Amino acid sequence: MKYISTRGQTAHKPFSEVLLMGLAPDGGLMLPEAYPQISGETLQKWRGLSYPDLAFEIMSLFVTDIPADDLRGIIERTYTEAAFGSKAVTPVRTLSDGIKIQALSNGPTLAFKDMAMQFLGNAFEYVLNKEGKQLNILGATSGDTGSAAEYALRGKKGVHVFMLSPEGKMSSFQRAQMFSLQDENIHNIAVEGMFDDCQDIVKAVQNDAGFKEQYKIGTVNSINWGRIVAQVVYYFAGYFNATTSNEQKVSFCVPSGNFGNICAGHIARQMGLPIHRLIVATNENDVLDEFFKTGRYLPRGSEHTYVTSSPSMDISKASNFERFIFDLMDRDAAEIETLWAEVAAGKGFDLGFTLEKARRQYGFASGKSTHADRLATIKAVYEQDGELLDPHTADGIKVAREIREPGETIVCLETALAAKFEATIHEAVGNIAVPRPARLENLETLPQRVQVVPNNAENVKNIIRKTLGA
Repeated sequence: MKYISTRGQTAHKPFSEVLLMGLAPDGGLMLPEAYPQISGETLQKWRGLSYPDLAFEIMSLFVTDIPADDLRGIIERTYTEAAFGSKAVTPVRTLSDGIKIQALSNGPTLAFKDMAMQFLGNAFEYVLNKEGKQLNILGATSGDTGSAAEYALRGKKGVHVFMLSPEGKMSSFQRAQMFSLQDENIHNIAVEGMFDDCQDIVKAVQNDAGFKEQYKIGTVNSINWGRIVAQVVYYFAGYFNATTSNEQKVSFCVPSGNFGNICAGHIARQMGLPIHRLIVATNENDVLDEFFKTGRYLPRGSEHTYVTSSPSMDISKASNFERFIFDLMDRDAAEIETLWAEVAAGKGFDLGFTLEKARRQYGFASGKSTHADRLATIKAVYEQDGELLDPHTADGIKVAREIREPGETIVCLETALAAKFEATIHEAVGNIAVPRPARLENLETLPQRVQVVPNNAENVKNIIRKTLGA
């Protein structure tokens, strides 16, 4: 399996090289030359496999330059009952109205990002050790990616992590998870701006080829292919847990900001998983909902990006969207180059003529949820089912209920646990005790370590230079 760039100007590369790369040298994102095709017979063989065994079967189709025994070892070290709270790893439960929820948030940082990031940490360490290399991770987070990356990479040999976050825009729990880490290889940087500003800084540094090479800069943001391939696995697991036979179709509703989570679902569907619809659920930052309703993709600047109560989705430039548009445009790299030049110029683009294709061929649908909607959903589910939803999952449930077709089975991907968003939970249902794991009690009282900087890529480069002493 070799990988190509959406911009078409990067030589074909193996998985291990793509894993450490981040953005392609031509500014694009890496994708397989072709998606593996899964037969009904293979699907039947996979039904009933343990999560680690299923992960091995799927990932081995994409990871062909790591010996099978070594890949199996990485996977078995990653997806353990101790790390994820159950042998099923991503169990599926059903609400009283029939909507299903796939639990992806039982990992170390209580967010779905752990599903991929724990794998990435172990894969990084394996590849770096084998090749005698070092890697300095530069990432951006709107809430959960940062802590998941830091918990996956803390203390790992050969790795430093520089994580950007929007100053004051995350929940107190999210900030405490990241900023309380004292490991010498973890560096938190709060940027005076929005998440999109942090993301723009990461891209600016990635696009400085000289700096990137000198300081061995990589990424764990959702542009990293290693994260996407790990996320593909839980769509198969969710499908098997939500059905009794491979003749059944299931739709997945995914709270979406950066399009990485649902991009993995798109790939699973292209591989042959019987997914009926892929439903994009946005919050007030509804750029993706606007695209799937009108065909217009119009990213907004920071001044027009709302600060909401589902902060991990406060994103108006969806980095992974380029991967889907590459497929939608029949993998025409020159067209992608043109379209993203328009995005870079602040104009966006209009692909209204592709809407029917996006819906029929690729199964996409979308909806939007507001603060009032998520409060009402959290309250209703708590009263009807005795469950507390985090605000992002509530956005997904709201949209799933709103656009569900008669007889449609919808699995909503749980993106975090309610404990990370106590203030919103209290606003929705009153001042109740929000359960959290014992290991995270009093998290917010721990000493915190963070540098606050103006919104400028050069400030971040200077921190990297000073830290690495080169």
